[in-house]
Amino acid sequence: MNSEIVHGIPSPKRKLREGDIVSIDFGMEVDGYFADSAVTVPVGKIRPETQKLLEVTRESLDRAIDKMRAGNRLGDVGNAVQSLVEENGFSVVREFVGHGIGTKMHDEPNLPNYGDAGRGARLQEGMVIAVEPMVNAGRPEVHMRDEWVAETADGSPSAHFEHTVAVTANGPWILTRPKDVTGPSW
Repeated sequence: MNSEIVHGIPSPKRKLREGDIVSIDFGMEVDGYFADSAVTVPVGKIRPETQKLLEVTRESLDRAIDKMRAGNRLGDVGNAVQSLVEENGFSVVREFVGHGIGTKMHDEPNLPNYGDAGRGARLQEGMVIAVEPMVNAGRPEVHMRDEWVAETADGSPSAHFEHTVAVTANGPWILTRPKDVTGPSW
C-alpha cells in the first residue's frame, strides 16, 4: 500500500483510506504453466501527483509491451520504460525486474525496467516474459521492511503494473489481459 513496491501483506491493523493506492499482484498456474499480472488501483480520490504516477507507470507497461517483438533486444524494452518514467520525474526500481515465465514462475531471461536501447539479448518468437514496471514517485532505492515486503526507501508512493506477454510472429500477445470486463482494462 502506498510506499510498498511488492509483496505487501494485508493486515487487520491497516485500514485502507481514501487517497491510498494498492498494488495487487496475481500469480496463476494452469496445467503446469504460469502467468503473472499486477495492477495498482486507487482508493477513492487520490492526489493528482499520485494519479500521474499510476498513469505513467501504466503507459510505461504499454510502451514496453510494444517493444516485445522478435528481433528487438531486452534493452529496447527496458529503455521504453525508463525513458518515459524519467521524462516524467519518476524513478525506476532496479532491484526487481521482469522475468521469463512458463513452467516456472520466475525463469530466464531477466528483464530490467531500465537499460540502453539496442543492448541485451534478442527477443525470439516463442519467448514468454512477465513485463512489470515498478515505478517510484521519489528515489529508486528500496528498503526491505522484512524478508518479504519491499518498500521505497524514502517513503514515496510506488506503482506496479504487469502483464505476461508472448513474443509471436504477429507481435506481442498479452496473455493476462482480462476479457469481457467493465471499466478500464489494465
